[in-house]
Amino acid sequence: MAGETRTEGFVTDNTQLIQEIKEVIASEGMVDISKITPDATIESLDLKSVDIVMILTALEEKFNVYIPMDGSLQEAKDVKSLIEALADQIQKERGKQ
Repeated sequence: MAGETRTEGFVTDNTQLIQEIKEVIASEGMVDISKITPDATIESLDLKSVDIVMILTALEEKFNVYIPMDGSLQEAKDVKSLIEALADQIQKERGKQ
């Protein structure tokens, strides 16, 4: 369905969550939000590992969840897979609460 990610067990619209994740990436990674497109690569946004850590920390604080830097997050090479991995993890953690 449009606006939904592949997250299992997540049946509501992810548009707002994805937008919030993009906003955190923009602010913490000091990237123009217009450059945060699905086909952009992490490298093209010039995000370093320290930027990713700052983004994860900000998302953990914003959503009151723990986001481990492993699995699909570690494998993410483009913005689409990064955002999907973050949204998946946030949803899983929210489900535990």
